[in-house]
Amino acid sequence: MREDDELRAAIAAIPALARDGGPVERLGGLTNRVYRVGSHCLRLPGAGTEEYIDRANEAVAAREAARAGVSPAVIHADPATGIMVTEFIAGTVTMSPEAFSARPGAAARAGAAFAKLHGSGAVFPFRFELFQMIDDYLGVLATKDVALPEGYHDVVAEAGAVREALAARPLPLAPCHCDPLCENFLDTGDRMWIVDWEYSGMNDPMWDLGDLSVEGGFGAGQDEEMLRAYFGGEPVPRDRGRMVIYKAMCDLLWTLWGLIQLAAGNPAEDFRAYADGRFARCKALMADPDFSRHLKAVAA
Repeated sequence: MREDDELRAAIAAIPALARDGGPVERLGGLTNRVYRVGSHCLRLPGAGTEEYIDRANEAVAAREAARAGVSPAVIHADPATGIMVTEFIAGTVTMSPEAFSARPGAAARAGAAFAKLHGSGAVFPFRFELFQMIDDYLGVLATKDVALPEGYHDVVAEAGAVREALAARPLPLAPCHCDPLCENFLDTGDRMWIVDWEYSGMNDPMWDLGDLSVEGGFGAGQDEEMLRAYFGGEPVPRDRGRMVIYKAMCDLLWTLWGLIQLAAGNPAEDFRAYADGRFARCKALMADPDFSRHLKAVAA
């Protein structure tokens, strides 16, 4: 089915969209196609995403996040097709690394939104387990004709020390977004909304902060702003260390995600360069002398 035909069929089949009658506008999406349909937002899933995304989990998480007050209301979610419709939030700016840098207080608003989500008491069906997901993604890639970056398995082995440190002093699991791309944040200037719950799950809450710091290219000042808004003051060394550790670990994981997109022929960007760049950054972060200091703070 052609993209235009699929779009028209989805609008016709979903009563809220069929009644809306508003203009249709393409909003983007890295792996999916996202549209504004009047006062609604329609998400059509990308080809091949069913291999690594649990749409039933996503639907539960999106509804729970809406109840927590950090995400738009879910109007329609079909786990069988992956089609989802949410309320369209008007008057927002879709964030980017540049927007996080230019908009005063943006990092703090993101930290406050994470605190609200993590403290909501929501329970997501999926357990986001970093090292299990690395194994799962490697299993998917074993069936594809795509080469891993040189030395990838060596770095995974080095990350065994990270695994031990995190396991020594685990934090209570919290409902987490787990994939905080800047573009998954919508800012009003007073409040930050979070969208796209495809990878969400119960996780160490510091993952979300570390991952957003990497995605947004945050400097030390932005990290501090986000952490202080999240904790309501100065974070203890252990929590700061966990955030820094997860900066490297999210790159280790999303390197594989980029290769899966490459194997699927996703034309959204150059995923070979994406994967190689993330892996290089992971290695650089792990080689920084401060990394071992943060690792000791986490395990202490």
